Amino acid sequence: MTAVLLLSFVVLFVPRAPSPPPVPEFDTLVHGGLFLLLAVTTRWRFGPRLGLLATVAAYGVLSEIVQVLLPDRSGDAVDALADTTGALLGWLLARWWQRRGRGIAR
Repeated sequence: MTAVLLLSFVVLFVPRAPSPPPVPEFDTLVHGGLFLLLAVTTRWRFGPRLGLLATVAAYGVLSEIVQVLLPDRSGDAVDALADTTGALLGWLLARWWQRRGRGIAR
């Protein structure tokens, strides 16, 4: 989980030079994937408390607000939506994985 959190700091907050994306909507895909990983690792580490899912999703929205204040960064509502969607999908993936692997109903 620590590695994913550190990765999020780099991806979300380190200034970067503008460059064309390798594929259309690449940034949105990165946001969704990053928050999917954050949600999966959070659920595995701390359990299935919904407040934790809300915290991961809130981190995504707040990160977009902070990016507006950073040089060479920009906040984006589409990225906030991708963050929240990725968090929800990651939470559900971790739930499915836990049920499948251990036969528990969480």
